[in-house]
Amino acid sequence: MKQIQQLTPEEHEMVTNAVAEAERETDGEIVTIVTPLSDKYHDAGLHWALAFTFFYLGSIAVAPAFYQRFLLWLSGGWDHDYNISEQLGVVFVSTVIVFLIGRYLFAYMPLRLFLTPKATKARRVRRRAIDFFKVGAERRTMGLTGILIYMSMGEHRAEIVAEEAILAKVEPEVWGDAMAALVDHVRQGQPGQGMAEAVRHVGIVLKEHFPKSQDNPNELPDRLIEL
Repeated sequence: MKQIQQLTPEEHEMVTNAVAEAERETDGEIVTIVTPLSDKYHDAGLHWALAFTFFYLGSIAVAPAFYQRFLLWLSGGWDHDYNISEQLGVVFVSTVIVFLIGRYLFAYMPLRLFLTPKATKARRVRRRAIDFFKVGAERRTMGLTGILIYMSMGEHRAEIVAEEAILAKVEPEVWGDAMAALVDHVRQGQPGQGMAEAVRHVGIVLKEHFPKSQDNPNELPDRLIEL
């Protein structure tokens, strides 16, 4: 499992320049955010640790002979007639140990991320993108023309979120080219180039529907934000 990739200073400059260039032809505002992860997925780690523990308990129920040999090993090979309280006590202690091992094992982020379902990651990325959009762009432009291009490196996912004035004029399918350009470059190990290409595609859409006017200032920062 690879470490989460980070953007280089050159890629930061590339995206920032792409935003500035795109906004020269439109009143629209483009915000770009890159983050290592959209969520820590602590709940996913807990779920896998519990599954690991239930698997252990299930193995005892399915193969009690193996469990009995384990008890024999604990007694140093001496045949000992364990009563029910002793057997349950050993099961309880060993279950706690197995759970703690699972929690420690699944605290390793690359493994936890690898085992998290794609649908869960997609929902978390989308939710995080909307949160950032509400804070950084929504209703902060004169004509409600803000767009957020958000990329989460760990999940290998990106989202484009737009304000209501844009959504009313542009079909959802229009953003497909921007997303395709971004994803293609990310797959090639060029996330900065992908963000820049997505910005250019979004800029074309904004230029068509919100051409540059004389009295509309640059309301949001052009620089790429990496969290």
